[in-house]
Amino acid sequence: MRFAAVVAELAAPPRPVVLVDGRSGAGKSTLAARLVAAWPGPVTLVSLDDLFPGWDGLAAGSDAVARDVLRRTEPGYTRWDWHRRRPGGWVDLASDGPLVVEGCGALTPANRALATAGIWVELPDAARRERALARDGATFAPHWDRWAAQEDTHLAAHHPTALADWWYRPGHGFARR
Repeated sequence: MRFAAVVAELAAPPRPVVLVDGRSGAGKSTLAARLVAAWPGPVTLVSLDDLFPGWDGLAAGSDAVARDVLRRTEPGYTRWDWHRRRPGGWVDLASDGPLVVEGCGALTPANRALATAGIWVELPDAARRERALARDGATFAPHWDRWAAQEDTHLAAHHPTALADWWYRPGHGFARR
């Protein structure tokens, strides 16, 4: 399906909330940025990288989506300060505007129940690793295996691929699940 048609469909509900999930290096952030750029009007982008409390925080960041980001009243999240390795300040979100949430852990049953659409981003393992390490290099390399283990746990516990309405593969485009 054409990118513009997918964006139009995603943006159609009264308060669209789109979750973009996939493993490291698959292209989630790039796809989310493209969605936001093509969105017909203002939209807020939340990256789970801002919520993960450190390199062992995939599950905690994922849990914060339903608990904080998508709650009906006073939504927001506590930003993680990666340089100081501690929680930063609270970030307020509008409770009525369109929202795109991207990051590994975005698609869980609890999160999907509060969203209008889910997208799984897929790329072969070797390509993902190459892309992630080219992007984040020495910062990510020492943490690749422990992060991948958390991704494995997320996949086994929540089955995000089954929760997705759309699959996206960089270079190939969208397919409806």
